[in-house]
Amino acid sequence: MQIGYKLATEAFGPQELIRQAIAAEEAGFDFVEMSDHYHPWLDAQGHSAFTWSVLPVIAAKTGRIGLATGVTCPSVRYHPAIIAQAAATLAIVSEGRFTLGVGAGERLNEHVVGLGFPDRRRRHERFREALEIIQLLWQGGYRSYEGKYLQLEDARVFDLPEELPVIAVAASGPASAKIAAELGDGLFATEPKGDLVDTWRRLGGSGPSYAEIPVAWAPDEDEAVQAVLEKSRFALTGWKVMSELPNPVNFEAATASITPGQVRKQFACGPDVKRHLEVAQAYVDAGFDHLVTMNGGPDPDGFMNFFAQELAGPLRALHPARAA
Repeated sequence: MQIGYKLATEAFGPQELIRQAIAAEEAGFDFVEMSDHYHPWLDAQGHSAFTWSVLPVIAAKTGRIGLATGVTCPSVRYHPAIIAQAAATLAIVSEGRFTLGVGAGERLNEHVVGLGFPDRRRRHERFREALEIIQLLWQGGYRSYEGKYLQLEDARVFDLPEELPVIAVAASGPASAKIAAELGDGLFATEPKGDLVDTWRRLGGSGPSYAEIPVAWAPDEDEAVQAVLEKSRFALTGWKVMSELPNPVNFEAATASITPGQVRKQFACGPDVKRHLEVAQAYVDAGFDHLVTMNGGPDPDGFMNFFAQELAGPLRALHPARAA
């Protein structure tokens, strides 16, 4: 079991993200996972640094902790040739600590380049082509590709690492699980769906399985709930909503009726170790082995101290109940 810390580019500026990554290494986390957004989910979050500028600095200022994108869409606002080059370079400068987390994207970030945002079937097709291009370029040499949506002409990534990064593919249902099994080296998800992990493995998927677990540490449970309501309530809308809304103002409207009770039901709020373990257990039971603590609380340093002193050991000791 590996435990990660979510660096929320939407909620903190770039220098603070770097500081948090260094602190996460000191607190004993195995890796940090960084979102790759153009817009924040909510205006109250107020940030959206360029992930591919921040991650190399984190790599230079840390020595052990793993790095991962969670997740990059390599098929709309980025061309996959650019992500193939960026990920290969980051794998080299981090000395093999980088995992490329990828997904089919959200309208929130991808519509900004004016290409539109396709329906789910078409964006899965486009995403599949993007992964094929990345893997083609990582074979070395000059490569070309003619797809239905994406093209590549005489391109070569000159600097390739000795060991290529793991590609963890985000999935939410059978169609994306199939893409993950066929073109990825791991799985990435945000919900504790055991059937998703089972489908991915049945279709031939293998490697690490990442999942974000919703937690919010504060000395007081009510304080943690209020912090989630202010800046992290978007997470309660579900992936079908999260992938489709175009701007923070739309998420403001879609989440206006979220209640404290709904937050408490989904998030582990406050300082109770047992509640944090209860939320995490659902993901462990679903088959995930890389848990990302997505802290929605108001105090990142307080959460890291809580993790180091109280949560890390019990969290790493969790085992799937269904396996037992």
